[in-house]
Amino acid sequence: MPARSTFRPPDFCRLPLLFTSLVAAQLVVVVLALAPRRSDPWTLEEFVAASTWALWLMLLSILVLCKARPWLARLWTPLGAGLAWALPVGLSALAAYLVYLLDPVFGFHLEKSFPGGGGFAGRVSAVAAVLSAALMRYYYVQEQWLQNERAQARAAVDALQARIRPHFLFNSLNSILSLLRRDPVSAEWAIEDLSDLFRAALGAGQGTASLEEELSLCRRYLAIEQLRLTHRLKVEWQIDADVPMDMQLPRLTVQPLVENAVHHGISKLPEGGLLHIALSLKGKQLQVHIQNPLPDKREASTGSQHAVSNIEQRLAYHFADQAALRRYEESGSYHCVLLIPLVSESSGSR
Repeated sequence: MPARSTFRPPDFCRLPLLFTSLVAAQLVVVVLALAPRRSDPWTLEEFVAASTWALWLMLLSILVLCKARPWLARLWTPLGAGLAWALPVGLSALAAYLVYLLDPVFGFHLEKSFPGGGGFAGRVSAVAAVLSAALMRYYYVQEQWLQNERAQARAAVDALQARIRPHFLFNSLNSILSLLRRDPVSAEWAIEDLSDLFRAALGAGQGTASLEEELSLCRRYLAIEQLRLTHRLKVEWQIDADVPMDMQLPRLTVQPLVENAVHHGISKLPEGGLLHIALSLKGKQLQVHIQNPLPDKREASTGSQHAVSNIEQRLAYHFADQAALRRYEESGSYHCVLLIPLVSESSGSR
């Protein structure tokens, strides 16, 4: 027998949902005010009073649903959805009856139009029932759409991450292959280093890593390349003391940029060159600046463009427009500047 599914209520505590609900309540008041009536049209005072009443009632309902959300999420779906709909209706009926009892104080003269109070509470409850059902349906469909969007984005990022790992493995194995006949002992060390490198890079399927872990990948990769290129590869690190090493970023974000600098820059030069990697804080962003010399004759590389495009897409998923990747050439050098918003380990990432 299949297990019963639990209710997944919308996040009633979000400000956009609260704003939408208040706008919907005000629209209902406007429609009622403009609807044809047998008696005189609403005065300005009556419209303001009705608007205040509707907005206050909607705000109260959303606050109750916000507090009740963890409890509703443990219920069976039909029961949870029914209670989420019934709570605003019940609150509206109770509040309407209390207002009717206090009518002599407010001076609304409800007794003339609704003798006994039942008619007034019933009409308010009917309007609340229709509005609650419409909003619950809208929020449910919106929540399902958002969940599908997140799932598709997560699948796209997983596919991008899977595509970049074989490219990295291919280049690393090529580096080790060049050492097998020339220096078997160094090749053995490189294989052990590559094993540790991939154990960290794969990370048991985790989507993010700390900056310290990412820089460790870069250092291990450069150690492998150092065995192949020897004195041709020179690396200079410049890391400011205030750079938070526990901040989170997508895995394999910095390492592919370092790999591009080595394979499409320094390795193409007979004399090699200096790879400069600088990390600093720019406001509330981490800046990673990678600089390498350019060869005189350059060929278009689809691998390089693929890696950069891959990183840009993953940054867009994790940080939206808060992250950026800039590239430019200046004075015979290629510059790659990565800007990432500061996200600590405790807060996590998207």
